[in-house]
Amino acid sequence: MRWNYRLFSQFNCTMGKRNFRKNKGGNKGFGKRAAAGNGIDREQSWTELVRENEKWEKYYKAMNIIPEEEWDTFKKHCQESLPLTFRITGSRKHAHEINDNFIKNHVSKLKDVEFEGQSLSPKNLAYYPNNLGWQLDVSKTVIRKNPEFAKTQRFLVIETEVGNISRQEAVSMIPPLLMDIKPHHAVLDMCAAPGSKTAQLVEALHQGDDEVAPSGFVLANDSDYKRSHMLVHQVKRLNSANFMVVNHDAQMFPRIKLNNTQEYLKFDRILCDVPCSGDGTMRKNVNVWKDFTIGNALGLHPLQVNILNRGLQLLKKGGRLVYSTCSLSPVENEAVVAAALRKWGGQIRLVDCSNELPGLVRRNGISNWTVYGKDVEPRERGAEDVSESVFPPTEEEAKTFHLDRCIRVYPHLQNTGGFFITVFEKVDPASEKETPAKRPNEETAEVESKKQKVEDEKIKPHPQGPQKVPRNANEEPFNFLSEDNSELQKCWPFYDFASEFPKDCTLVRNATGEPLRTIYYVAPIIKDLLTIEEQKLKIIHAGIKLFVSQRNDSGDCPWRVQNESLHTIKHYLGGKRQVSCNLKLLEHLFQEGFPKLLDIRQAGIDPEFCEKIDQLDEGCVFLNVSRGDDLEDLFLPLWKGKTNVNLMVNKKDTHELLYRVFGIETSAKDSSKETAYNKKVEDEKKARESADVETVTEAETATEVEQTPEAPEEKQA
Repeated sequence: MRWNYRLFSQFNCTMGKRNFRKNKGGNKGFGKRAAAGNGIDREQSWTELVRENEKWEKYYKAMNIIPEEEWDTFKKHCQESLPLTFRITGSRKHAHEINDNFIKNHVSKLKDVEFEGQSLSPKNLAYYPNNLGWQLDVSKTVIRKNPEFAKTQRFLVIETEVGNISRQEAVSMIPPLLMDIKPHHAVLDMCAAPGSKTAQLVEALHQGDDEVAPSGFVLANDSDYKRSHMLVHQVKRLNSANFMVVNHDAQMFPRIKLNNTQEYLKFDRILCDVPCSGDGTMRKNVNVWKDFTIGNALGLHPLQVNILNRGLQLLKKGGRLVYSTCSLSPVENEAVVAAALRKWGGQIRLVDCSNELPGLVRRNGISNWTVYGKDVEPRERGAEDVSESVFPPTEEEAKTFHLDRCIRVYPHLQNTGGFFITVFEKVDPASEKETPAKRPNEETAEVESKKQKVEDEKIKPHPQGPQKVPRNANEEPFNFLSEDNSELQKCWPFYDFASEFPKDCTLVRNATGEPLRTIYYVAPIIKDLLTIEEQKLKIIHAGIKLFVSQRNDSGDCPWRVQNESLHTIKHYLGGKRQVSCNLKLLEHLFQEGFPKLLDIRQAGIDPEFCEKIDQLDEGCVFLNVSRGDDLEDLFLPLWKGKTNVNLMVNKKDTHELLYRVFGIETSAKDSSKETAYNKKVEDEKKARESADVETVTEAETATEVEQTPEAPEEKQA
């Protein structure tokens, strides 16, 4: 089977990090492709790649992981493109509203539609909670080209842009779902970029934050500086004050000790989604067919063992660590798990997840496999060119390791990519009867892990050491402000902040330490991490924008509250700066930029709003909109000027809310209401100037006529 490989090489793997690191940071949304730039049809210019690899087929047949009677179906699925999958994000009320909207306006209309004999009807991912995961058994190319999908395409684009939908592979969603994250947990994502799984972790942490803000945090790490910033972009849309990004080699992730504590910080949950050969992604990354070699797995094995061991060292007793790859090779999967079980003995165990995610069709992990060298010839224990830890466990070890508790996901089982997941639990020795000889202390384990890293350095193809740092790599400092800061003292009473709000958790990102343009907010636990005296963390990102300076000549507060912090601070705000409006006025505010209060009052759209807004000083106001019928109420920022108001919602959010609340469809080419307003003002200005010019011209002409002497009568005659 032949396929256009350049299309897929644009996209970075969203699952276990592939070793093929080219074209990192590709767009994974539903948006437009880049233009070809030379007038040539890009599809015609793509080269084709044969989706066949003799070494791959020989190797996996020899592994015997796929029953012989299933092989043809397995291979056929591997050669086909992936279906389009996405999930409705978050646990907030609007997630179910968006899901219901999708079912009512899109799923129902595509129910009987086919393309080349293939059904276009979306279907739920059987294992994703609350029916918020979706799969369409066609590629994105079909969706873009099929007119039946035009409105659905627009819906997906809008909701993806505002963060209500996450375009993510079905199997990539599995590891976070098995972590069982609670709002109080300390969570570490060791190899986080590009960030689709990290976003799930943040969403899980914020479960129930409509009632109480989470006290835990998600610390996302990646060894690559540029990918760390891509990670920020991916997760920033979730507007979490409990999220932080750092840049470290996961094998040597630093221990963290908070101020005024004796113990090092340990994590309740750790995601260890390690760099891997990525041969389970051949449906999307078709370069796998061309580049597959057995040496990829052999070379990455030591790195994977090191990262897993470091994660186990950082895991709290009773905590849960999820190890995952997008590879099918036991060398990268069960062999790595067995190496950790062998090292840690009774301090860790594998969790039986057979009763979790009941809709997931899976296969058990394996305890026996053949090890091949790079020459595709079998190897025996003691071979010099392969690590001892890549071999299967002994018969005695297999009885205690329970590798059958590992989860293998194959493409033909539910039309997905290939994936491997294992859930570790760190046992509390005080409550378990273990063999002391099999329980190395953590410091010894750390030394051994580092020693193994050095010994295996020569065969590691993907070093995690120092890299060339970009010229813009100097991150701005995190300078916290006193809650008594003169600028903050203008904000607290103006916006009626409650005394319970953590006013000492505001900061600025500049060398002066003074609030010049933007003031950020972080959760108290993130402040604790940022203010460690002996700081070892290389911090890339933390905090959400709370206030931005706004020119306000006559108002009491020159600082405007930012949209991204509204959900966090909503419960701390009193009613002093809050007003309500009806849906009719809201629709008007979404579509009209800077409408005059006099016009709103004369139109009689919402007299109660007009009465309340007249009593408030100039500046930022919070707009409450009750929608009823168990729908999500809206809480939006509004700017009140001397004679007008303006809803401070960006173009993308405006388009999404116009469709979700009012059913009004928009186009990506539509201008924002502010742009339309500015154009209107400019046109009126030009019209006045033109009118003034005409008036002056007429006056000058009239003057010239008056001053022109009349010709003598005889000459006129």
